[in-house]
Amino acid sequence: MSVITDWTPAKAEAFTRETIGFEHSLHERAMFDDEGLISLLDRYPREHLGVFTMGHDPVDWKTWRAGSAGDLSGEQLLRAAMDGRIWLNLRHTNDFLPEYAELEREIFAEAEAQTGVRTFKRDLGILISSANAQVFYHLDTPLVALWQLRGHKTAWVYPVESPHVTPEQIERVMLKETPEQIDFRRDMDAAAQVFELTPGKMVTWRQNAPHRIENGPMLNVSLSTEFMTMAAAMRANVIFANGVLRKAGIQPRIQSVPHPAALAKVGLARVAKAAGLVKPFESKLSPSFDLRDGIPT
Repeated sequence: MSVITDWTPAKAEAFTRETIGFEHSLHERAMFDDEGLISLLDRYPREHLGVFTMGHDPVDWKTWRAGSAGDLSGEQLLRAAMDGRIWLNLRHTNDFLPEYAELEREIFAEAEAQTGVRTFKRDLGILISSANAQVFYHLDTPLVALWQLRGHKTAWVYPVESPHVTPEQIERVMLKETPEQIDFRRDMDAAAQVFELTPGKMVTWRQNAPHRIENGPMLNVSLSTEFMTMAAAMRANVIFANGVLRKAGIQPRIQSVPHPAALAKVGLARVAKAAGLVKPFESKLSPSFDLRDGIPT
């Protein structure tokens, strides 16, 4: 059975270029029931597990806090997600567990067969999160697809343009000088594309599109795929170079390959990275709570 069940020529053409929704069949697989998730949590490297909690106001992203799971079992961690207000982020499961590596290959082999788009730097992650939890307004460097497996969440996806995001904000994220979160105002929602994600729904958006997520009143389980294409990698390098040029007092624009200026900027970005001309911001949060001491609610 196909992973995505509603491919059309129009959707294949728009893949990676536009924000679009798909139907999929992954939610029907036993690996995402309670027993499958408990097994995943028990086997996933604990040192790579992201544990987070957050406030209720979507504007106040600084309430996002990191925590620690200690030696809690997979069953205890799943129960904590069911009972509390936490977000468990299991990134790169495809690098650690063979069945998730196989799932990653299956997803992207199908996408390439349907679209002809080659992908690399692929990260297949699992998100297990509590009722009413949220992810604040932010943007990502790679392309992203969010697959809903259990529960219901709402995703707002915003234009890749001012006032929703400025070139300077994208550059600072690309240069890793700031966190991925950027300032948000509620009136920005008027321009957003809104997707109600229930099991069997997926959305993928334009590269660098700001977005935010709110869970419904139940446990949520989602799969996140992050990846690059050649065009996405070129864009990332052009924006990186623009950030370097802006520091030198130049007001750069984003060009697309094969524009000569874009090709020159790709070269500049590679030189700047190799020479260590940009000092990254340390974005990793230090744990401020331990689930063994109580579950944030």
